[in-house]
Amino acid sequence: MNIIIFRTLTKDDKKLLDQYYRSGYYENSHFNFTNLFMWRKPYHVQLCEEDGILYMTCEWEGVLQALQPVCAQENWSKAVESFRAYFAGQGKELLFTGVEKSFADFLAKAYAGQFAIESDRDNFDYVYLADKLITLAGRKLHSKKNHLNAFRKLYPEARYMRITPEILPACREELEKWYAAHIEAMPDSQFIPWERDAILELFEDWDYFQLKGGAICLSGRIIAFTFGEQLNRDSVVVHVEKADPDIRGAYPAINQGFVEHEWNGMTYINREEDMGQEGLRKAKESYKPEKMIEKYNAKLIAG
Repeated sequence: MNIIIFRTLTKDDKKLLDQYYRSGYYENSHFNFTNLFMWRKPYHVQLCEEDGILYMTCEWEGVLQALQPVCAQENWSKAVESFRAYFAGQGKELLFTGVEKSFADFLAKAYAGQFAIESDRDNFDYVYLADKLITLAGRKLHSKKNHLNAFRKLYPEARYMRITPEILPACREELEKWYAAHIEAMPDSQFIPWERDAILELFEDWDYFQLKGGAICLSGRIIAFTFGEQLNRDSVVVHVEKADPDIRGAYPAINQGFVEHEWNGMTYINREEDMGQEGLRKAKESYKPEKMIEKYNAKLIAG
């Protein structure tokens, strides 16, 4: 068996990854080019395409990890064996990270007893019905509707705008304010500067990445912005959402406005994971997800 050879993910790989991820129905928010590109540097994302299989690895705190192979299911066994040979050649234990339930179930059945498989609750994706995020109807979302109504009453001049290259400078200004406030509150956070740099990189070539974005303009400045893209045939993934926390209702306003103006024909909105952060978990649960996308880690222990 040939040992697969990896290279670093680059901007030019968008077409390749789009082709692979669109060939199947994937619900994991990480299974798209934008997410992998945004985090390629801190996670050292690598890829290899061979015989109709897209292999990817990442590395965190010195631990090499394999991503779920992207290919037809009949090629999963071949992909696992290729990963096994590659990791053995690196002197590393084979560890799959963030795989979908279908692949975890495959490993449990096809390699019975060979993998220790654990669910990764901190990285489950929160998925909502698009029409509920638009209407905020019902008792469970009553408080969200109140915040949105308060925003509209306090700021009737606020308006939703689609992100275009023309308003990106104003979005950058809001991002820098958000960044400055949060880095002051969490000076030891690595993720805040990493995310800032990734967002700015996308802004530099906005049209190339083919994202949809929305912003709220108030008194001549952008007070909130967000962007995302279609994940699969009926789902959207929201990559980023930022808003001025001192303006009541700014977050509900951009959340609701983005779905209403850009995605009202879609069924599901995937707002990604909470990463085990208590405040973020509470916020995501407060919107009453329709379902959670489970993710698993699988470590080779025998065989």
